[in-house]
Amino acid sequence: YPMICGALGSEVTIQVANNVSIPNGITQCSPASTSPAITTLDDNDYVFRTPPTDALQGAVLAQIASEDKGASSAATMYVNNAYGNGLSQGFANAFESDYDGSVPATVSFTSGQNSYPSQLETALADDPDTLLVVGYPESGVQIFRDFYNNFDLADMPVLVSDGLQSSSLPGNVGFDMSNVSGTAPTGAGPGLDFFNGLYEDTYDADPVGQPFVKQGYDAGAVLILANAAAGENDGESVRDQMRPVTSEGGTEVTPSNLVEGIEMAAAGEEINYQGVSGPVAFDENGDLASASYVYFEFTSDGLEEIRTVTP
Repeated sequence: YPMICGALGSEVTIQVANNVSIPNGITQCSPASTSPAITTLDDNDYVFRTPPTDALQGAVLAQIASEDKGASSAATMYVNNAYGNGLSQGFANAFESDYDGSVPATVSFTSGQNSYPSQLETALADDPDTLLVVGYPESGVQIFRDFYNNFDLADMPVLVSDGLQSSSLPGNVGFDMSNVSGTAPTGAGPGLDFFNGLYEDTYDADPVGQPFVKQGYDAGAVLILANAAAGENDGESVRDQMRPVTSEGGTEVTPSNLVEGIEMAAAGEEINYQGVSGPVAFDENGDLASASYVYFEFTSDGLEEIRTVTP
């Protein structure tokens, strides 16, 4: 195989990269892995990703905690893997160094547990002004059920990361989550409206509030375009075309003319893929050269996007 679209979780991406794609010369592009540890992989330039690194998201969450929530202390509760560790640490570093805040507790948890009251009790022991929860819906549902059932803190501002950006979360938790807000990578490329229409027609659902669907499309599209430009099913050749097909100067390609873009790339023409999630331009580490985040708040039955934040 010349290329892999994935993985989703950062820990899986890192393991696959180290054990499969790097030693076998396979280009890998993740649509959802955000751990800062991926940036420094000794990957021989085979690992790319279409979401931004959590080193940026941690700083954005710290800014919101301080400036929007007025918090001077914050605890974190995070899933014990590369994603959770990296984002918790990035948030704590930025909150302490940039906003003179304190982080009295950083508490890890294992995904898939039946209950989390002990971890919540440890995280909340010093009465922090806010709590950051880093995880996925599988555990997030139970964490918030335990939070509302066991602690009289429904007015406490709670922050979440992109892994918990799910419009179905309040309904699954069974509580009004209007005290919870969060951030997630976002952007708006020129093909966004066309993509939204395709998504709605295919899944009969609104893509707003669905995590990483735009980045997922972009990861697949860039790999296909790079494969076409390479002219062969060879990982090294695909790798070497990942930046050219997303660089300025060529014919603009979006979801609305992706088929034509593939044909142009295969014919050796210069193209410039413009992502659904925004500009897809890779730096020397395979990370996005620029990024922006949506700041969202949960409502009683879903979520609402408030504004865009650029680090």
